[in-house]
Amino acid sequence: MEFRELTERDLPSLIELYKQLDPEDDESSMKESLCTWREIEKNPNIRYFGAIDDDKVVATCYVVYIPNLTRGNRGICFIENVVTDKNYRKRGLASKVIDMAILFAKEKNCYKAILQSGIAREEAHRFYESKGFDGNSKKAFDLRLD
Repeated sequence: MEFRELTERDLPSLIELYKQLDPEDDESSMKESLCTWREIEKNPNIRYFGAIDDDKVVATCYVVYIPNLTRGNRGICFIENVVTDKNYRKRGLASKVIDMAILFAKEKNCYKAILQSGIAREEAHRFYESKGFDGNSKKAFDLRLD
């Protein structure tokens, strides 16, 4: 098992894993995804981390650094799309990729990291709380624009 930042060569496997995150999600073409990936790679404030087993991405999350004018100009990091392949769960893989994202946040001198989770995913919530995330400190709202 290898833990590292993902690269363009991991994209097909990453897209396959994302199908487990949300089977109802609209699937983009590989050409469109590759174009988006190349845009992501140009942004030094976005990182995708993963656990790779035999060239297959089996766990992942991404993190986005956002500069901030409060808290002494210390930024925040937003962690999103945490997913582990159904055949690899309960092995600590998500914990390790989240740790990589938290390390990135610390390297950016962030004052906090934010992670959202689906409201009904109670087992995931317990896991995030075990990683130190506080599910009661803030209330998140999202506005779907589609």
